[in-house]
Amino acid sequence: MMKFYGTMVCKDCVAAREELNAAGVLFDYADISTDTANLKEFLQLRDTRKEFDDVKKSGAIGIPCFVKDDGSVVIGTEKLLKDVTK
Repeated sequence: MMKFYGTMVCKDCVAAREELNAAGVLFDYADISTDTANLKEFLQLRDTRKEFDDVKKSGAIGIPCFVKDDGSVVIGTEKLLKDVTK
């Protein structure tokens, strides 16, 4: 099952949850602002994956972030929704 890293204080994460739920996409939600284990997991991912290079350069956080079943990482919802709602 796809893992979704985000926080409910981020409007983009809230919108992503709503869109994924409306599309019937199953995911394991990991709130990085309410659980330190989730935050540590996300930071490890962010610090080690090349997909976050541009995010870090721009000073952004990199959420919503999705780790798909195949291990690939998608940041943001636009590309993800195209993939999962085909």
